[in-house]
Amino acid sequence: MSAVFSLRDAVPPPPVHVGIIMDGNGRWAQAHGLPRVEGHRQGAESVRSAVKSSVELGVRYLTLYGFSNENWKRPEPEVNALMGLLRLYLGREIDELDRRAVRIRFIGQRHRLAADIVALIEAAEARTHENTKLTLIVALSYGARQEITEATRAIAIKAAAGELDPALIDENYVAEHLETAGIPDPDLIIRTSGEQRVSNFLLWQLAYAELVFTDALWPDFSRSDLEEAINEFHRRKRRYGDTG
Repeated sequence: MSAVFSLRDAVPPPPVHVGIIMDGNGRWAQAHGLPRVEGHRQGAESVRSAVKSSVELGVRYLTLYGFSNENWKRPEPEVNALMGLLRLYLGREIDELDRRAVRIRFIGQRHRLAADIVALIEAAEARTHENTKLTLIVALSYGARQEITEATRAIAIKAAAGELDPALIDENYVAEHLETAGIPDPDLIIRTSGEQRVSNFLLWQLAYAELVFTDALWPDFSRSDLEEAINEFHRRKRRYGDTG
């Protein structure tokens, strides 16, 4: 009888891959009467908390939408402040990520970033490459349409050169040309701040992800918010087009 009880009460495993669209830094700052950069600064603290919580909850992949291609349109002082925070994070957090056995990877258009930031990114990726507890993927200067376009271009070049029979192109082949090659598709996508859209984030990869929208602004996003999103994920029935 106790065995039956323990099975019924067993905690289901967490989603393997969680993606978060981190939104609401500016509104948080406005609500507190602070400059927007302070919202981004507090948002960086939430990144630290989300990584720590993901490790403790057993999530294996965490993708954070840090800066989109569209974000380059923001006022230059705000972009510069965001890049400064990125430099600070990369310089300050890598020791802690390495200690927690977190591997960090970056996806997005690195050529648009300053040379010193690219150097910090490469150093962080190299240092944490062998870590296996959690893979943290940071989408930086990233846009899903651009990612898919670049993958399509690479495949077309191979076909035009006679290196590839177009008849052999399937979904797996396309996925291998995306920046997330080798990473499982996300099971759960969370967006903070109450907005209900995906904003050009992992459009190919989230085809069968569960979407959870929370009213919490990103700087206020806590472990309890992550746990509630995971609980909601477990309440869903994932049928992948079947009847279940």
